[in-house]
Amino acid sequence: MTSKHLPAVLLVSLVALAACSKQSGGRIRGTRVADNEVNRALIERLETYRNAVEARDAEALVLMASPDYWEDRGTVEASDDYGFDGLRTVLAGRFQLASEVRYSLRYDKIRQVCPGDSLQEGCRAHVEVQIDASFTVNDAHGNSERKDKRDQNELVLVWTGDKWLFISGM
Repeated sequence: MTSKHLPAVLLVSLVALAACSKQSGGRIRGTRVADNEVNRALIERLETYRNAVEARDAEALVLMASPDYWEDRGTVEASDDYGFDGLRTVLAGRFQLASEVRYSLRYDKIRQVCPGDSLQEGCRAHVEVQIDASFTVNDAHGNSERKDKRDQNELVLVWTGDKWLFISGM
């Protein structure tokens, strides 16, 4: 290639690079989620949640939960179910046992269920995520042990008119 063609090749390369860096198919970068204002707000809320988990901030997580929060832990056993009042206890207990928490979420799908055609109070968002987490706990002998967990989950949030609150899945 001659130096005469270098500017044209460079320009084509830059245009191709810019095209590749744009979100493909109208998706939010790094997710499988459609790019729109509501989904961006949801992911922003979920990132705040994710950061609070990593910081082991039970109080911040409780503030993100709706008074109608209910967790059935995905089992048929009613004995392990809890509501908003039990959430604080469950979170505090989990965080007391764990340290060095890493918690990442891959956002696969967001499905909105609203009473009308637009975002309004009472709208729900069902967010399908892949969780990749690790943390350190002490075993029965007091030895530190690093645990890795991978799971899929559905986080359900409700729109209050000014913010999204969790109603299950935390």
